[in-house]
Amino acid sequence: MNQSFRTLPVALVAAILGAGLLTGATGCRAIQRARGERMASQLDSPKPLSRQDRVKTSNEAYTQGQMLASQGDREAALREFERAIAVNPSMTVAYIGAGEIHRAQGNLPEAEQLYGRAAQLEPRNFDAQFGHGLVLQLMNRIADAIRAYLRALEIRPGDFQSNLNLATAYLQVGDAKLGMVYGQRAVAVKPDSGEARVNLGAIYAALDKHEQAVIEYEQAAELMELSPRLLLNLADSLGHTRRYDQMVATLDQLIRIEPSAIAFERMGSGFFRLRKYEAAEQSFRDALDLDPDHFPALNGIAVCQLNTWLWSGQRETDSLQGAVGALRRSLQLEPRQPQIVELLRRYGQGAVRGEALTRDG
Repeated sequence: MNQSFRTLPVALVAAILGAGLLTGATGCRAIQRARGERMASQLDSPKPLSRQDRVKTSNEAYTQGQMLASQGDREAALREFERAIAVNPSMTVAYIGAGEIHRAQGNLPEAEQLYGRAAQLEPRNFDAQFGHGLVLQLMNRIADAIRAYLRALEIRPGDFQSNLNLATAYLQVGDAKLGMVYGQRAVAVKPDSGEARVNLGAIYAALDKHEQAVIEYEQAAELMELSPRLLLNLADSLGHTRRYDQMVATLDQLIRIEPSAIAFERMGSGFFRLRKYEAAEQSFRDALDLDPDHFPALNGIAVCQLNTWLWSGQRETDSLQGAVGALRRSLQLEPRQPQIVELLRRYGQGAVRGEALTRDG
């Protein structure tokens, strides 16, 4: 305790006693009341913590929060992180801890504010920048997420998850070319990641590099459990590389795992290109059984029936009527189909074209 701190109260007491000598007994009673009021005030208002005590208290709260979070008690952990922030508003890691709990609970706006504050307090904190990017991406604020991931990668250029998420974000905004750099880097950092290879395959497919996409998808299939997304993407790129037998086989595998309208519709496209027209039309109808509003399957049926009508020498008018009905229904569901509009204009009035049709979708 320094000398000035010890002597200051002595001077105050001397002044008060001097006043008491002048005011007599009444003054003494007033002094006693004042002392009592000060003591009560001190009891009601806790003494502000010193900087050292604040650091100690906030560290203890943060450590307790970490322990509770590891035990799965998120609510109690969140209270501890909030206590740490209240005592020490510049404690970056407490904001990150609270932000992670809110993110896990689906409270994305709260998580975004906490991670954003952490990133402001400590711009070179990787966890703050990455966590902020992740939450922004989950909120579909993709442009903001990209900027946050780029800041994270300035700190750790070789971080796998940041590269992977950034590649995905660029793909989401339709900039696959920029995404390719980060997708390739993610695979280079972790070559045995099926997820990274699926993501890179999707980027190659978006850039119309389907041969490379097939390579990535096939390697992913060896590294991870087969998923509907992987099989559907692989089938699509196989179709673009004209490997229709493999396309159909892949879709058959997908349908065994998870039947869907889009899988049956793609199967129909594969059969059509293999000139197995009955199997193609049946697959399109199977798609409509699962989803009556799946307009690509309606287009497939229309093309199959138009070909049946043409190959019959235009005698099977029921096929023409069925085709026109499917085209009209497809345009009701999705008017922005110029090729289908042209088919309906050409054949809606029973116009004749002396050759078989080909299906482009």
